[in-house]
Amino acid sequence: MAKMESIVKYDSKPVLRDPVLIEALPGIGNVGKIAGDFIAESLKPTKFASIFSMNFPPQVTPDQDCVVHMACNELWYAKAPNGQDIVFLRGDYQGGTPEGQFILAQDVMEIMMSYGVSKVITLGGYGTGQMTDEPHVYGALSRKELREGLEELGVVFNPGEPQAGIVGAAGLLIGMSQINGIDGFCLMGETSGFFEDHKSAMAVVKVLAKIFGMEDSIDLKELQDKSQKIDELTEQVKAVNSEKPKLNELGYIG
Repeated sequence: MAKMESIVKYDSKPVLRDPVLIEALPGIGNVGKIAGDFIAESLKPTKFASIFSMNFPPQVTPDQDCVVHMACNELWYAKAPNGQDIVFLRGDYQGGTPEGQFILAQDVMEIMMSYGVSKVITLGGYGTGQMTDEPHVYGALSRKELREGLEELGVVFNPGEPQAGIVGAAGLLIGMSQINGIDGFCLMGETSGFFEDHKSAMAVVKVLAKIFGMEDSIDLKELQDKSQKIDELTEQVKAVNSEKPKLNELGYIG
């Protein structure tokens, strides 16, 4: 790979065995970020690196003590109940241009390959523009042999979907893993895309919990409470739509 263009500041350099990378950055409905951050915090992770890039907003943000912090992505590590080492890519930003997205994905993959990454999992939202009661989790793969195992976990695969492609880190990191012969897949929670969708994120979390043996140890109450608000919003939207007169019910006005 080419020389890294990002600045990487290490807090530590943990010893990891065949880690899995989970990308959890903002996107459609913030589904991937919500799901990834939730799984990460459930495992009490430790931050070990910050990634600074010219492709992030050119700004610093003061905290409560007026100490500034540059825009960045962060790498956190934790161990899952099944013994698997996991690295989480977290943050509030993605690259601001297509070129910036590519460079950042390349640099993240360079870092992870130095740790012997064994698998890449990216998370995102599958925007439909429609409210749904039971969101599906859709998948895309670096190789077709991974499909059967994920279908057993409830992941849905639609040929050629999403037609518009998977943009940003969620797509590029899977592409980078494929180039380097590393297994990877993207989990996309079905969402309207109109707001932060905790219900869709919970569907993704449930799949991840099965993958990493967390079903008995994870507490979903926080997501369930926030998902209840999504249900209430869905019912309100349905009520508004049902009150709208249908086209063939409109009288002639002249």
